[in-house]
Amino acid sequence: MKNDPVVAIAGVTGAVGAEFIATMDRRGFRVGKLKALASARSAGKPVDFRGAKIVVEELREDSFAGVDIALFSAGGGISRKFALLAVKAGAVVIDNSSAFRMDPDVPLVIPEINADRIRDHKGIIAVPNCSAITALVPLWPIHKANRIKRLIISTYQAASGAGAAAMQELVESTRASLNGQAFTPKVIPHPYAFNVFSHNTAIDPATGYNDEETKVIKETRKIFEDERIAVGVTCVRVPVLRAHCQAITFECEKPITEHEVRAILSSAPGVRIVDDRTKNYFPMPVDASGQDDVLVGRIRKDLSDPTGHSISMFVAADQLLKGAALNAIQIAELLPQRVMA
Repeated sequence: MKNDPVVAIAGVTGAVGAEFIATMDRRGFRVGKLKALASARSAGKPVDFRGAKIVVEELREDSFAGVDIALFSAGGGISRKFALLAVKAGAVVIDNSSAFRMDPDVPLVIPEINADRIRDHKGIIAVPNCSAITALVPLWPIHKANRIKRLIISTYQAASGAGAAAMQELVESTRASLNGQAFTPKVIPHPYAFNVFSHNTAIDPATGYNDEETKVIKETRKIFEDERIAVGVTCVRVPVLRAHCQAITFECEKPITEHEVRAILSSAPGVRIVDDRTKNYFPMPVDASGQDDVLVGRIRKDLSDPTGHSISMFVAADQLLKGAALNAIQIAELLPQRVMA
């Protein structure tokens, strides 16, 4: 149709770039033309889109002429260099990097929580950190019913959060380990096979928190529009390909029971309860992979809080989908510019 938008994907050959294409196709997101953009080394390669071969173009300063929606997932440096150029060319940028998330003029959007903020954009809309999305989708409806005043989160983060190369390194290092062969890490700074380690982002020497943890703290407060929330978080990499998990304990202002939490989450958008105590069956990466919903289970009273204000639970979500590509496409679907004739 003549009113279908021209969509550009910056970082189309990466793990999230591939999910952008698959998610648009699966959700029937209408596209008049797709521009596939990546680094010079990927230029000329074909990508499949709805039965056609789209030739990858080198991402350049003039790549966004005629583009209506630009989906970015090529890292913060690329976003900082090219996103404003895309806006100047007339595109709305939906950015999956950390480049603009804490900019007060840039909406930081999870559609299940604050879709109304989309209309405030000045050309750029930021997709939150994948760990923040995983936690906040199920926490938001609880927060609306009974304000959460304190959060303790421990993450179990998959290789996909570090990109396709990290996923491949996990596969190769695991194969080498099983075969008794030495493997030298190239993407991840520590041995990945059968290992768990602190998230591979820089540590703030003053606080001891890594960048991933700081993002979760700051983004939670921005998205919930509540600077008073106390957040403690520990982010860890685990040898899983693509679904993040989290152990979450939250403290509410008023007493709350596990039955109230289940009732709230049973109708919460983007959430599916997986909580079978009899079978000891709860959210797992193997079940979350490829799914749109955040899986929530192990919902139980926090026995360390005798006041009855705290609940613990365990969640899992596909980092490439709800943690990245799906969230971005949901935003694009809600853009006023997407209204078709």
